Amino acid sequence: RAIFDQAPELQPWFGIEQEYVMFKDGVPLGFSMQGGRVVYPGPQGPYYCAAGAENAFGRNIAMAHLQACLHAGLKISGINAEVMPGQWEFQVGPCEGIEEGDHMTMARYILRRIAEEHGVTISFDPKPIQGDWNGSGCHANFSTKPMREEDDALNKHIIPAIERLGKRHKEHILAYGSGNEQRLTGKHETASMEKFSWGVANRGASVRVGNDVAKAGKGYFEDRRPAANIDPYVVSSMIFDSSCLRK
Repeated sequence: RAIFDQAPELQPWFGIEQEYVMFKDGVPLGFSMQGGRVVYPGPQGPYYCAAGAENAFGRNIAMAHLQACLHAGLKISGINAEVMPGQWEFQVGPCEGIEEGDHMTMARYILRRIAEEHGVTISFDPKPIQGDWNGSGCHANFSTKPMREEDDALNKHIIPAIERLGKRHKEHILAYGSGNEQRLTGKHETASMEKFSWGVANRGASVRVGNDVAKAGKGYFEDRRPAANIDPYVVSSMIFDSSCLRK
């Protein structure tokens, strides 16, 4: 809170995309065990934002979680099936400042409680299954009041903020989740952790600026480096500190 209290007039907003994988009997939903060996489903492609029992695994839990979070008054803004079978995502935000950590922490707790009722465990491991399968991240979307509202904010505020993030890339990687080196390889829609990069509409960059932001000249940016197992308080305050408070 002390970090956010240094510049409350900036009104920092966060929207964090929490990916996770549902496990049952030691394997993700959609996988199976036969004779003590893992039986893999078909390759990635049909599972993202999918419909149908052959592609979407665990929707009942994801939907129950959404409804429970809404009932609890949390700022959850959506869910979707992700790239790997049994992998889902929920989004929390927009939240201002430290509020992001509060709402994400409670949303994670509620998810685990609901999964428990179904005999399912939740994994926030950045790379729960080795091989040609996507890992799980926690992309952090960030903006300040000037970024959202000022004309030409892209050049005046957003790009300079991204460049300041890049100066502390190593420090951020250390705080962006244990085991994240298994995920940030430059493959599966990630940037390599060895080098900082940013780009417009680039899912393979460390930080992405959306096409809509580039067109409007104002808005937000997305830090794609955080792993699914981050501490949301640490990551949100670090993004604010590096991009806005440090020069």
